[in-house]
Formats: sequence, C-alpha cells, structure tokens
Amino acid sequence: MDKPDQTASPTQVTSRKLPRTVIILGLVSFFNDFASDIVVPLIPILLATVLAAGPVALGLIEGVADAVASLLKLWSGRHSDVMSGRRKNLAVAGYTLSNIARPLLGLAGSWPMILVLRSIDRVGKGMRSAPRDALVADATPPGMHGYAFGYHRAMDNGGAVAGSLVAAAALAWSGLSLTEVILWSAVPGFVAVLLLGTGVKEEKKKHAGAQIPVVLPPLRWSVLSLPMRRYLLVLMLFTFARASETFILLLGHQLGVGVVELLLLWSTLYLCKAATSTWGGQLADKLGHGTLMLIGWTTFSLSFLMLGIVEQSAGLWAVSIFYGLCTGMSEGAERAIISDYAAPRERGTAFGWYHLMVGIAAIPAGLLFGSIWQFQSAAMAFYFAGGLAACAALLLRVWAWAVRKLRGSEG
Repeated sequence: MDKPDQTASPTQVTSRKLPRTVIILGLVSFFNDFASDIVVPLIPILLATVLAAGPVALGLIEGVADAVASLLKLWSGRHSDVMSGRRKNLAVAGYTLSNIARPLLGLAGSWPMILVLRSIDRVGKGMRSAPRDALVADATPPGMHGYAFGYHRAMDNGGAVAGSLVAAAALAWSGLSLTEVILWSAVPGFVAVLLLGTGVKEEKKKHAGAQIPVVLPPLRWSVLSLPMRRYLLVLMLFTFARASETFILLLGHQLGVGVVELLLLWSTLYLCKAATSTWGGQLADKLGHGTLMLIGWTTFSLSFLMLGIVEQSAGLWAVSIFYGLCTGMSEGAERAIISDYAAPRERGTAFGWYHLMVGIAAIPAGLLFGSIWQFQSAAMAFYFAGGLAACAALLLRVWAWAVRKLRGSEG
C-alpha cells in the first residue's frame, strides 16, 4: 500500500468543522449502539442467572461474535474499493441485519441460541464496519482523521450510555420483563438504518467516457506497508488481552452487585469513554497517533491489573471509570493510524485488514480469558490480560514505532 499522505502535519491544530457525512455517520452509530447496549449488558446476566452458563460460555459467545465475521469484514472493505468507493449499500445491509437479529436475543432459550443470534448480529457488523470506516476517512480532510474517528467513537459510546440507562430505567420502573426490554431495542435500531439510508449521500465520481475498471493491488499480506504489518501484528497481540467488557459486569455480578446497578456501571463506563473520545482524537492529530495508542494501551494494562484486586463494588466503580476515561482517549487514534497508511482507493481494504486481524484473535482471546477465570480465578484472568497488554504496549514502542516516525512526529 502507498505511504501515508504527509501534506498535513500531525502537529497542526484544526478548528475546521467535521463534514456533514461524518456527523450523520456518528448519529447512525449513536442510535445503533443505543439499540445494542440495551441488549449487550444483559447477556452476562442472562447467562449467569436464567441460562445457568459460566464464564467459558460467555467467552465463547463474545469471541465467536467478534470473529465469525472477520473474513467478511475484509471482503466488504475490499468490495467497497472494487466498486469505486461505493460503500453505502454494504453499510446499510450490515446495520439492517444486526438490527433484525439483535432483538431476537430476548427470545433465546439456551446459550447456543444466544451464540447463533449474537453471531448473526456480528455478521452485520462485519458487512458494515470497514465500508463505514472508509466512508468516514473518504469524507474527512487531511489532518482531521483523529478528530473524525474520535468523534465517531464518542457517538458510539454516547449511544452505549443511552442504551444501558434506558434498559436500567425500564427494568427498575416500567415493569417490563427482560425479554420485553430486549425486544424494544428494535426501535432505535430502525432509526439508525433510516438515518443511514436517507442522510448519507456518496459523491458520484465522474469519469470521461466509459467507466474505467478499478485495478487494485493483489489481496496479499505482503502488499501492506511494513509499518502497517507491524502495527497490525502488535494490535492482534493486544486483542488477546482486550477481553470483552462484559466480563467487568460478570465480575460485578460475582461481587453481588444488582442488575440495575450493573447497568448504571456500564453506562458510566461508556459515558467516560464518550467524554474523552473526541478530545483524544484531536490530541492524537496534534501529538501523533502512535503516542495516544501507547498511552491507551498502557492505561488498559493498569486497569486490568487493578480489576484483579477489586473486592468491593466501590473499587469496581473506581477502576471502571479510570478504564473508560483512558480507553476513550485513544480509540480514535487506533483507526486513524489505518487511514494514515491507505491510499484513498484502498481504504476499504485497509480497514478490512484491520478488522480481520482483530477478529482472528477474538475467539482464542475470549476462550482463554474465560477458561482462566473458570479454572483458576477472575483475578488471575485479569492479571493475565493486564500483563499481555503491557507486552503489546512495549512492542508498539520498540518494534512498531515506525508508524509514528512516518507521521512526522518526534522519535
């Protein structure tokens, strides 16, 4: 892949407004995560209570859910490049599929059925993720990618806050059952699909004469630039440490925290992420995307090590808040680095590789974390993840730091 465009300095501070397309895509993510986080925080509680399944089942469900669509993510990103950047239809199809499957989780009678429906939900994510991220990058001027992806993650996290608060309020005061609350998640999901379908318009590329076929480099790992390959390999290692955040809720359940309080904890965690995501993206554009990644991974390691020693609800709240603030700050940089290294006509493919590498690691990561939890202890699982995250941060600094150098930062 081509080297990143260095016409815009990473130290440039921009006051320009985000493009309309980026704003709308952020709203789409807000409503989709609104729908998703009415449901997702309830999965570990549903498994541990109604379905009597343990942490291994949760690890398998979340691992498969994240990995089952990994190849599809690469295909969808590549296909959007082959279609001359016509990415919107794939994104619409992906959001639609997820928002059909997800409410049906409320009707699941066994953990294997939850596994199937959660996987279908993530197939939809696989169809939409790379094309949507490429749409964000396509619409964003140089020098603003950290800001754009930071804003997008802020809207994601804001939707998670809204969804979990609505779920908590519904369970506490409405008299609705767990199943009914999950079924109602279809409403904000429909709003997300409607917004994307009507609010986002792709630019029509004008060509003289007949349409010229798009010729892309071979879909091979070796075609990626060396800095991108190193970054993706280290990111894959970090994914082994990045256990699903639903395990934080499972830890709270083991500590005796009630369902409504767990939903409030979940919403607070994502509120903290939303509070720092946009600012963190702007800071990444100023200081360098690699710098924010290093900070984010180091604080992730500290957070999981601290979760290993938590014994009371107050400690769980404190660590979760710290984790949310620090993780939100670096989320935009993680994807902005990918856009740095991809030429505009290859952005879908680049984000496809990104999602593929993360997806490949998801199943073994979830199973490994859940197995250590079930056969050793929750503390040992969090210690393992925290230590592995520290190793990934070290490798990012000493081995994959070329990403930062090519961006023009110091070092």
